[in-house]
Amino acid sequence: MSKKDYLKDINHIKDMMDRSSRFISLSGISGVFAGCYAIVGALFAYFYLFPKPGEQLYIHSWNFSWLIIVAVAVMLLSIVTAIWLTSRKAKKHNAKIWDITTYRLVINFLIPLVTGGIYILIKLNSQHYGLTASLMLIFYGLALVNASKYTVGNIKYLGYVEIITGLICAMFPGYGFWFWLIGFGLFHIIYGSIMFAEEKKG
Repeated sequence: MSKKDYLKDINHIKDMMDRSSRFISLSGISGVFAGCYAIVGALFAYFYLFPKPGEQLYIHSWNFSWLIIVAVAVMLLSIVTAIWLTSRKAKKHNAKIWDITTYRLVINFLIPLVTGGIYILIKLNSQHYGLTASLMLIFYGLALVNASKYTVGNIKYLGYVEIITGLICAMFPGYGFWFWLIGFGLFHIIYGSIMFAEEKKG
């Protein structure tokens, strides 16, 4: 065996070991769906639930309750869609979807996300709404980056973009809705489309 073939085999084994310790990349099309869900939910909230000029939003108002319901619905739809499409992708590649790597990915994703969610609820309970969109984007981005080491895809880059968007949003709190729409809607669609195109090439 030549030195070139030996190095090739070593790299192949290294690649297999690396992939075995990482979760199969999420389906790109699931990102597109997540972005669409976010846009539809945001537009519904904007036209039907947001307070009119001169009015204020209170945590115990029916508007706020419905905002929470819409946000949870968007999140659940995104999660269910991601699990379904990623499961199909895993079966196609004869890969396991639920194993120790998946467990680590979920845990690393949830730690920043749940921490951020609790902190945001604490702030909302104190009637502090100004940085809600910014905090959601930042903690979501941190969750993606934290979980990215357990996935094959380049999801960390989406995380970086979400964090940067959240920080910019913090500078313009009066435009939180639009930054939220861009971060969770537009950027998901762009990222998902890029990933889907790469999957087609592969």
